Amino acid sequence: MTTLSINAERLLGRLRELGQIGRDSDGRLIRLTGSDNDKAGRDTVLAWIRSAGLEVAVDRIGNIFGIWKDDANADAAPVLLGSHIDTVINAGIYDGCYGVLSGLEVIETLKASGYVPTRPIAVAAFTNEEGVRYAPDMMGSLVYAGALVVEEALATVGTDGTVLGAELERIGYAGSEEPGFLRPHAYVELHIEQGPVLECEGVPIGAVENLQGISWQRITIMGEANHAGTTPMSMRRDAGHAAARVVTFLRDRTRTSNTPTVATVGCMSFEPNAINVIPSRATFTVDLRDPDEGRLQAEEAALAAYLTELAATEEVTISVERLARFEPVTFDRGS
Repeated sequence: MTTLSINAERLLGRLRELGQIGRDSDGRLIRLTGSDNDKAGRDTVLAWIRSAGLEVAVDRIGNIFGIWKDDANADAAPVLLGSHIDTVINAGIYDGCYGVLSGLEVIETLKASGYVPTRPIAVAAFTNEEGVRYAPDMMGSLVYAGALVVEEALATVGTDGTVLGAELERIGYAGSEEPGFLRPHAYVELHIEQGPVLECEGVPIGAVENLQGISWQRITIMGEANHAGTTPMSMRRDAGHAAARVVTFLRDRTRTSNTPTVATVGCMSFEPNAINVIPSRATFTVDLRDPDEGRLQAEEAALAAYLTELAATEEVTISVERLARFEPVTFDRGS
């Protein structure tokens, strides 16, 4: 078997070029799903897919596919490579994009070598995998795999009040293919490590063992607005202070645990949001993750119990909205 090498200069050049699409005035990379920046990134990747001579398909949730097939293997299930190109706020240039562009690079290298595959090979860029503008995350792949109804996903309202389906229409990526039309024989995703573990241990590459279970919640605490200078501390119903107690509860609990549970409060807002007014309302998100379903349920229960206790001690009202919930997945070690 002949050993082939990809064109590293082409791959890295494309990563750098795509990494400049969506920069704001402060230089931050921001390509949120359905935005003009997302369209510009999609257009660029689609141009590279077409230049490779691949058949292009876009499904109803906006997932993009570049398919290499011929008459001899057209009916076989494809090997699918890919990831996503939408980003978080102030993103790096590799997350997701590496998986898409490396998949495309592999196909181009194989084509140039004269290799004749026995089944189609395709590259995919899934929609809204980060979930910053529209929840939940991993939306395009969820719809593709049949775990989320496409109509429900398209009706999702974003953090800015927009509707995902309308935004996909606006930027020209509301495709006609039904999600899941391309059922793969196998799926391979190359991805950077998003944490520091491999680098700290000096390991250059690893295989993913599991997908963490995820629990996303939005918590709203209602207190009472009052003057910051004339209201004694003992007479306050301070929604901001109550929210801060939740943050420290989560951090203290996870830091003293001997489990891999992690907790993050990534969004928080106060009302009336004035320097000299006690907050009457605090709204914030909680992201709980653990690779074990039992532990994740235990953390959800612990948080719920703490919120009940907090509502009583701080004399506030607390409501919780479930944003997303996914059970952990353990990969087959024998495959």
